[in-house]
Amino acid sequence: MNIAKVLDAKGLACPMPIVKTKKAMNELQSGEVLEIHTTDKGAKNDLTAWAKSGGHELLKYNEENDILKFWIKKG
Repeated sequence: MNIAKVLDAKGLACPMPIVKTKKAMNELQSGEVLEIHTTDKGAKNDLTAWAKSGGHELLKYNEENDILKFWIKKG
């Protein structure tokens, strides 16, 4: 997977991870992948729903050491 940008949203509470993701996504070209790191537990539902509603694709999600990682491909 080729990552175009990594967004560090650790320590931010809702809605900031979504706000920062949206801003970072606007800087990418269609088909590029954004990797997001967050500690906000609500981000799993939030980012999944946001990606779907925005026409993006959530490629992968995992959690390690209390850090949630998402890979979203811009639609």
